[in-house]
Amino acid sequence: MENFEKSFTQQEPVPEIGIERAIEIMRGGRLHRYNVNQGETSEVVTLENQFANYLGVDYCLACASGGYAMVTALRAFGLQAGESVLTNALTLSPVPGAIHAAGGKTILVETTDQLVLDLDDLERKLGDTSSRLVLISHMRGHIVDMDALLAILDRHGASLIEDCAHTMGAAWAGRSSGTFGVAACFSTQTYKHINSGEGGFLTTNDSGLMARAVILSGSYMFYDQHTAGPAPHVYTDIRLDTPNCSGRMDNLRAAILLPQLSCLGDRVSRWNERYHAVASELDGVDGLKMPLRPPEEQFVGSSIQFLVPGISTSQANVLLVTCKKRGVELKWFGAAEPRGYTSHYSSWRYLGTQTLPQTDQVLHSLFDMRIPLTFSIDDCHLVGRIIRESFNVSLSS
Repeated sequence: MENFEKSFTQQEPVPEIGIERAIEIMRGGRLHRYNVNQGETSEVVTLENQFANYLGVDYCLACASGGYAMVTALRAFGLQAGESVLTNALTLSPVPGAIHAAGGKTILVETTDQLVLDLDDLERKLGDTSSRLVLISHMRGHIVDMDALLAILDRHGASLIEDCAHTMGAAWAGRSSGTFGVAACFSTQTYKHINSGEGGFLTTNDSGLMARAVILSGSYMFYDQHTAGPAPHVYTDIRLDTPNCSGRMDNLRAAILLPQLSCLGDRVSRWNERYHAVASELDGVDGLKMPLRPPEEQFVGSSIQFLVPGISTSQANVLLVTCKKRGVELKWFGAAEPRGYTSHYSSWRYLGTQTLPQTDQVLHSLFDMRIPLTFSIDDCHLVGRIIRESFNVSLSS
């Protein structure tokens, strides 16, 4: 019997040039983004400009985390206390957590068995709530039909903020994820597509929103050093009306990220090779359903998901245990208690009771697995075979 022995949490090393630059910064002691000599450009400023150019947007703010970027985007948008924000029921807890932290009220939208926002339910709830904002989570890299989504939002006069924690480097019909809404938020947490341990970006083409975000991030009166932000005159009133709530990125993390941004295209290709290797072992397995990836979706396969409609709790636990014994770490969204990063929306009790029967069925059948780039293609075929064989064991239990 084949077993797998590599770690599912082992990331690739930071490129040597990033390590060397980080050491230089530590030796110089200038870790703070505004702590620069005259004529110098901080590492954070360089990173913000390069990420804005990469994405093709006007403005970028580097933040201490993706979650902070989301809270800041919501506040900079002008979210009012108690105002409703619609978001996916299938997401991770930082998304409703950001809405709650910004003072909003989370309204969850059903998820389809393709693991994307149910657009019919979204339209109903936009009509019922008259909400002016949707925070969409491209959960695990699955992108809904963005053209159809924008048409719905246009009909209801609602705006969009994108959570692109799992879609940095992805696109819909050739348009980069993160360029569809009034703002977008990205994560550079250690399991994301570029890794600084913690970190994130807020991007937008809206000068007023970015000016408020820059002040919120803790710029004090150093906003003119944000060359990936709007012109100084935009801050004239905003600088006096907006509180500072520090959540800046530092030069050390920016130095680590800069060379990784240059590698992102290559990483996307390598992730997708590994994704397809695992998927090839699972395709056609009776009772196991892989979400379809439409041709418009240029995704990043840094994780893989499958559904087992009708699986019982005992069978799901057998599948998890059998895979674990053979070295493969699956996550299951149907567990009664939250585990690690994985939780059911019912665990977020601060949202109040919300009923989403379709999402309940999806979550009960949903399994998820990270695909580190430290795995070879052969490793991914082996992992897929182990899941397939363990799945057959679980169904017979």
